[in-house]
Amino acid sequence: MSAALVSIAAQVGAPVVRKILERRIGAANAELAEHVVAAIARQAGVRYDEVEQLATYQPDRVSDAILAVESASPELLALYTAELEAKAAMLAREDEGHWLRWLWRPFWMYLLAYLWWWNIQGAHVANAIWKTAIPTAPFEVLLGLTVSYLTLYMGGHTGKAIAASFGKGASK
Repeated sequence: MSAALVSIAAQVGAPVVRKILERRIGAANAELAEHVVAAIARQAGVRYDEVEQLATYQPDRVSDAILAVESASPELLALYTAELEAKAAMLAREDEGHWLRWLWRPFWMYLLAYLWWWNIQGAHVANAIWKTAIPTAPFEVLLGLTVSYLTLYMGGHTGKAIAASFGKGASK
């Protein structure tokens, strides 16, 4: 955010607004910061894109708007805190349970990468070195296995969206 808005928030004693504008509360805080700047713009009576210019030329008007937003910031902070608690609870649930609950995803990723490498290059190199005829898997089977894994890993809606996109391409 604008350095002028952050410095005005610091000068008028609005620590919550300052932290939000500096994005100290969470790394992916762009939406909350945009809401705060929009609220400052509404309080100052200007458009969203005019706030930074107003902060440079009329800092008193912006400081009054920042103080008004700071008084409403407990609701914003409570909403943001609830989001952080929900994320922490989700991370705690992911850490629970047996190690096999999370191991299947990387296992299948590395297995599929190996199978693709084996099919495209590894089997041919082995055949050339040892003068054998090691067969490779049919690419249709490997592709079906990969799509099945991706559908399970990314969720059923991803598989449904991919299938729908194939249907749209065929009708054109």
